[in-house]
Parts: sequence; structure tokens; C-alpha cells
Amino acid sequence: MSIPVKYKKFLDKANFFNRDLSWIEFNRRVLDEALNPNLPLLDKVKFISIFCSNLDEFYMIRVAGLKEQVSEKIQATSIDGLTPVEQLKKIEQKVKPLLNTISSFWQETILPELNKNSVFVTKFENLQADERAVLATYFKKEIFPILTPLAFDPGRPFPYISNLSLSLAVLVETPKGERHFARVKIPTILPRLLPINKILEKGGIPAERLNGSHYFIWIEDFIESNLEQLFPRMKVIESHNFRLTRDTDIEIQEDEADDLLQVIQENIKQRKFGNVVRLEVEKSIPPYMLDTLIENLEITRQDVHVIDGQLALSGIMSLYDLPLHHLKEKPFYPVLPKIFEVNPDIFSVIRERDTLLHHPYDSFNPVIDFIKQASVDPDVLAIKQTLYRVGKNSPVVRSLIEAAERGKQVAVLVELKARFDEENNIYWAQELEKVGAHVVYGLVGLKTHGKMTLVVRREPEGVKRYVHLATGNYNATTAKLYTDLGLFTCNEDICEDVSEVFNFLTGYSKLSEFRKLYVAPINLREKLAEHIQREIENAKNGIEARIIMKCNSLVDPTLISCLYAASNAGVKIDLIVRGICCLKPGIKDLSENIRVISIVGRFLEHHRIFYFYNNGAEDLFLSSADIMQRNLEGRVELAFPVLDKEIKEHIRYRILNVELQDNVKARVLNHDMTYTLLQPTNGDIPAASQELFIDFAVKASGKHTLNKQVLINKQ
Repeated sequence: MSIPVKYKKFLDKANFFNRDLSWIEFNRRVLDEALNPNLPLLDKVKFISIFCSNLDEFYMIRVAGLKEQVSEKIQATSIDGLTPVEQLKKIEQKVKPLLNTISSFWQETILPELNKNSVFVTKFENLQADERAVLATYFKKEIFPILTPLAFDPGRPFPYISNLSLSLAVLVETPKGERHFARVKIPTILPRLLPINKILEKGGIPAERLNGSHYFIWIEDFIESNLEQLFPRMKVIESHNFRLTRDTDIEIQEDEADDLLQVIQENIKQRKFGNVVRLEVEKSIPPYMLDTLIENLEITRQDVHVIDGQLALSGIMSLYDLPLHHLKEKPFYPVLPKIFEVNPDIFSVIRERDTLLHHPYDSFNPVIDFIKQASVDPDVLAIKQTLYRVGKNSPVVRSLIEAAERGKQVAVLVELKARFDEENNIYWAQELEKVGAHVVYGLVGLKTHGKMTLVVRREPEGVKRYVHLATGNYNATTAKLYTDLGLFTCNEDICEDVSEVFNFLTGYSKLSEFRKLYVAPINLREKLAEHIQREIENAKNGIEARIIMKCNSLVDPTLISCLYAASNAGVKIDLIVRGICCLKPGIKDLSENIRVISIVGRFLEHHRIFYFYNNGAEDLFLSSADIMQRNLEGRVELAFPVLDKEIKEHIRYRILNVELQDNVKARVLNHDMTYTLLQPTNGDIPAASQELFIDFAVKASGKHTLNKQVLINKQ
């Protein structure tokens, strides 16, 4: 879509935030949750781990891509006018203070709080002599055989070091006084935080001494304290931790591939050999050792993060599994909506009316049961489904396999290019092929990101189609962690459209218009722009105009420019954007009527909702797509309308409005890219949207009543 000439004035680089710097601000909000004094201790630990894991992926993909542009001397600028070199410089300026914050917070706040609650992350040398003796014996029997020290000298080249693996850089001295460099990899099959209670008790340490406390030791510290066993008759002079991050973004020449499955399998193998984009070292590492690493890894000093504390705090997530429920938020278990308890026949439920599921508050089981019932129902003729991230133990795929074994027509588009899920998806694709299912691996040049299932059933009045459309993946695990919406319907127009989309994916259909669905890359951007334009025209004619958009990322300059035009026309716009937002809100003559909030809470905000007032007729769409060029141009995405009046009102007032009134977990984006955490004032009732949704789901199940006042102002 080419942007209308009258809107091109909004494309000035000064009107946009940088995508990657905006992402760092999102991760800062994750860190802010860890720093939140009102959050239980183990939830703080969880958010520290998430912050570090997020940052790892950011360097593996985004920073790696920028460094590749620099090495290839590409000078193309970002949406805000920065060159790759300028972006890298600004990224480091923002990231390094965050690393200092998280290291000091772990050392000065979290560890003392863990100790107060009888959880101790200790060092080997801090243990009593008899405890060290027990652990030394354990090391000799259980850990020593796994380790492989690798020497570095003229006869043995610098060893290969895998992505995100911790290592020890060791300096040893021979009896003749010769000094050598060696590397010891910390095996990833060992727990990062080794629980030592049972080891000590088994070794004869009385349980009374442990006094019900939980003791852990960093695996790298444990190995470091026993290095002399790896280098007999040599003196260990010193050792220091370091860790690499490599470029893991797979580049696939799809148009040259004879077999996409084979090409992706080969690329996964090559991923671990990507260029080094970051070296993390502990602060105590001496200059000569750091120089040795920099030289042999072929990086520069700018690629180094010096950490004053423990490396890779993503490894502390295991602490969250401790059975200390008083140190966690009150647990919540998804509830089964009453309609599915009253009538377990999903097909009759869908025939009666469209049905909405709001995950993780509503159970994902109806989605699993939909596929399961279809797989065993003798009247079901065919099942078609798209799979993007399905997980390792997928009940959905197992039902598809059973359906194929029963002789039903099963057609599945398995997206092999789903980043970091390629191996899982390859496995399931091959399992489906074994039982005769029709498996398609995706379209050349496009990822299939849309979430849809079509069931074709023989009924007395003829063949009937049933559809499930969703904003999130068919993944039973993430359905408990991500907020998403799923819609069951047998609306004929939508079912016909879904059939056409499947034909587009599996055959040679070239449709450019659909009855109800908007489909990327065919027409999704254009249709959203049309809805925005209609609100603009209404505002110009003195008619109330309103837009609410909820997504994970807002990057696309064309649609951002349309939103700027709408703001200038007087359209009231609320944007709920969890992560990246390149739009600048609240700027005179540009975005005065635009408010942007971000909600970061116990669940990952993931659903995409597009609402347009339309002079009271109210159009509302759910979508798999974020407002990014990659989604609108490089992926097969769906936006589907909510046609049922009650469901539409539920989403408008019981989801969107509740999030817009969040004054506990919501943060407002300022015009300088900073965020301000909202807090209840002047007697306002605290309203944490995710906690309210939990209450809504429990009340709707009929098992309990709401125990707090709920705000649902129709604004």
C-alpha cells in the first residue's frame, strides 16, 4: 500500500521512535516489575530471569542484524533516521546501565531477601569443611566425568564456544613454570543452580543442620572450586567466567531450495556457528585474558559487557519452582466457561451461537476438545489447521494424528520458519506425514502466522463447516501464560473465507478480496487504513470518532501516519501496545489525541484487537497480526470480525475498557520514549486489569462471586 500523498508529511524521521530503542524500553518495564516492592519475592526473581532471557534474544537477532549491516557497509537508516552504527551506539548506552541495575539488585536486595526466607545461594568456599568434603566427592563421581578441559596452545587451536554457554577461562602453570590458557565449558545438562540439600544429607550431613532451608550453589562456582581435579600436577593460577552470544538469525534462500525441510534442518545446525555479537565477562577478569578472548573471537572491545556480579541471571528461573507459595502471587488456574460444562458437545455449542474464549483466564481445553472431538466423530470428514508454535508435547497435534489414522482428510500447514521452534515443528510435521496427513511447510517468502482451524462435518441438512480463529498459537502451555482471544463460529461467510485462505496456502488460489476476513499480505494494511480513514471523515463532519488498537508492537510507518492524520482530524485514539511503539504520542499538531499505554503483568499481553466506532455501528476485529511491516508484508496473517453483538460489547467494555482503566500495571508512554507508571490517586479504586479478568472468569464459571469492585465505565 502506498501512503496517500496528503499523509506523507507525517513520515518525517522526527515523528518516530527507534524500533530497537523502544524495545529496550519495553525490557526496562520488565525490569521495573522485578524492582516492584509490592511484588512477591519469587515473582521478582521470575522477572529478572525474563529480562535476561529477553536481552539474550535481542542480541541474537536484532543486534546481530545491525552488526551484519555494519560489516557489509550498509548505510540504510532506520525509521527515525539512524544508521546501523548510530543505533548500536545508542543501544549500548541504554543497555549497560540496566545491566548494572539488575546486578546490584540481585546482590543487594534479592539475595538478602532469599536468605531471610531460608533460601541460600552460596559459594563452595563458604560451606563448612565436612559439607565441602561431601560435595567434593559428589563432584568427582557425578560432574567430573562430564567435563572436558580444552587447552589453547600452538598445537591446539582456540576451541569452539557455543551460543549462550557459560565457560571458565583458566590459566594453569606446569611444574616447569610454563603458563597455558584453557577453557572449561559449563555443561548445559547440569542445573545452573545446583540444589545441594539432598546431596549433603546423602553424604551424612544431619538434616537438622539444614533446618528446612533450601541450599543452592552456582554450578560454575562449584566447578571452579574443583578445577585442580581437571588439571592434575598443574597449578591453577586463576579462572574467570565468560559467556558468548552468537548471531542465530537463520537466512534461508527459499526460492533456491529444492526441499525447504532439508534446508531448514541444515540451517538449524549452522545456527550455533553464527558470528559472535556479544561477550559477557565478570569484572575481575584480567586484561590479558580479556584480550585473548577478544582476539580469538574476532570481536572488538565494544562487543564486551563487563558484569559486576553473576553472569546470565536468566538461570535463576529454577528458583521459582520452589514450593514456597507465600513468596509468589496467588495461583490462578484457568476456568472452564459454564457453556462447555453444561454442553460438552462443542459442535452443538458452536451451532447455537458464536463463542469467545479469553485465555489464560478461560481454559484452553475447549480448543483441544474441538480438535479431539473432530478426530473421533464419524461425521467429521476433514480437519484443516495452521500450526506456528505448538510446543513439545502437543495434544492438538496428537488429535490431528489420530484423525488421519481414522481416515479423515487432515491438511496442516506447519510453519517451519517459526524462529526457535523449527525443530519442534519439523518433528511434528514428520509425525503427521507418517500417518498420511497432507502437510504443507508454508509459502515461499512468507511465514504463515495466522491461527485458524476448519472442521468439515456431514450433518442431516448437508455438509457444515466449523471454525476456530485465534490471536495466539495452538500451544497448551503458552495458553496458560499469554493473554489471547479465540472465537468459535460457523458463520457461513467466515467459514467460506477460511476455506479460501487454506486454498491460498495449499494450492494456487489468488484471491484479493474476502467476504469477512482481512488477510495479509493481500489486504490487511489497506483495510485497516480504510477504517482509520472513515473515522477521519466522521470527525471532519462533526461526528464522534474513536479508535482503540491493542497489539504487541506498533512499527509500520504507513499506519502510524494514518493514525497521526486521524489525531489531527480530532479522532480520539487509545493504543494499548505492550512492546515496541514507534509512534510518538501527545505532540502538538501531530498526535495530541493519541494516548499509548503498556501493560506488563503476570501474564504476557498478546491479543491484538482493532476497534473503530463507525458512527455507533462499531467495527471490532481480532487478529494474529501486529502493526509491523514484517506482519503486514512478509506473513500470512488474519484479522477477523466479531459479529455477535454480545461478544463485541464484552470485548469493548469488559476487556478494552478494563485495560484502559488499569491504574496498577499500566504505564503511559511519554513523548520522549519514557513511560510513567499509573497509580491510583484521589481515592481511585486500584484496578489491575489482569486480576480483574481473573475475577470475571471465576464469576462467569459460576463457582464464586467477585470479591472486589469492578470498573467498567462505558467511555
